[in-house]
Amino acid sequence: MSRAFVKENDLEHAGIDVPERPVSAHPNYVTPAGLQLLEAEADRLENERLAQKQLQLTEPLARQKIAMIDRDLRYIAARLASAILVEHDASEKTTVLFGAKVTVEDEEGALQTFTIVGEDEADMASNKVSYISPIAKALIGRKVGDTVEWQRPIGNMQLTITAIE
Repeated sequence: MSRAFVKENDLEHAGIDVPERPVSAHPNYVTPAGLQLLEAEADRLENERLAQKQLQLTEPLARQKIAMIDRDLRYIAARLASAILVEHDASEKTTVLFGAKVTVEDEEGALQTFTIVGEDEADMASNKVSYISPIAKALIGRKVGDTVEWQRPIGNMQLTITAIE
């Protein structure tokens, strides 16, 4: 194809094909902390983008990094635009709701505590589980003393709710 039919901007991005991050079809419920995390990530990415723009002339991979940052910024912007802030009522300690910290006892007597959060805030290492996860679905709407079945790939487990914060 003749160069006459190619936009200059297209030439700049030739070879940079970064797939978009998928955006969940579920409602984007967020806790206040989850909203702050999204906002902080947007700020961090903006700062990183500015730094990469300055390196663009000297670092060959800067354009690729900028494309990835732009993709992540689009994702975060979409998540912020669709965020539905849900503030947990701290006085509600009888029913498991979004934002609650729930302690459960398994069949062997081991205690585990989970906090039910939005998809972007979920982090199993911190025991923060997404409200659409199997464990959260089993717990939401239940009360202290209720026994629920946690459907897991390695086998179902009975959990008894011992505390709600």
